[in-house]
Amino acid sequence: MIDGGLNLYHLQFLAMGVLWTVCLSLIAFVAGGLAGAVIALCRISPNQAVRWLAIGWIQLIQGTPLLVVLFVCYFGLSIMGLELPGLVAASIAMVVYVSAYLGEIWRGCIQSVPRAQWEAAECLALTRIQRMRLVVLPQAIRIATPPTVGFMVQIVKNTSLASVVGFVELARAGQLINNSVFEPFIVYLIIAAIYFCLCFPLSRWSQRLERRGAANSPQGVAPVPASATLSLT
Repeated sequence: MIDGGLNLYHLQFLAMGVLWTVCLSLIAFVAGGLAGAVIALCRISPNQAVRWLAIGWIQLIQGTPLLVVLFVCYFGLSIMGLELPGLVAASIAMVVYVSAYLGEIWRGCIQSVPRAQWEAAECLALTRIQRMRLVVLPQAIRIATPPTVGFMVQIVKNTSLASVVGFVELARAGQLINNSVFEPFIVYLIIAAIYFCLCFPLSRWSQRLERRGAANSPQGVAPVPASATLSLT
């Protein structure tokens, strides 16, 4: 037993909340990243209809609070007869959210590759797929790494909203513990410290990658700053 009425079982429950927070974050990043890559490629597609569809998707999701997306995925789908567990509904909502933001971040990184690189690939008679695979994307990945890692911080923090659909992650676990021990200051201070321990290493890693990219980038190529992703949420 420790001060504040907390005991080992409460800490174990918090640890399970941390585990589910990390799991949800990984699901959102991996699946949302795959969808975001498709959206990024659609944004630069030569087909105008495809571009406008991607733009519409990005504008719709970025203009809708994540909380509303969670409600739609959980309560909206249940009205249609799809009863989803909290984890599934939260995962779908987070994937939708991440896909729009990463898609736009990666679109900017792809288009930040110097135009001369695109033109040189065309002079080599490469097809569009070959230009993207062999010339553009390898450079875009290096540019995109810092803002992508920085956006992972937002993913981790936004998982706290998943509690509204009944998913017990770190924030919800802390709320349940607080309802038991009635020590909100201690409980939420511990939660804040855990979130800090999860997010701070990612922030530092993003800053380090940004500085390394700035030092190694060719003249005229400015890597997208990782801090820019913070204004997207």
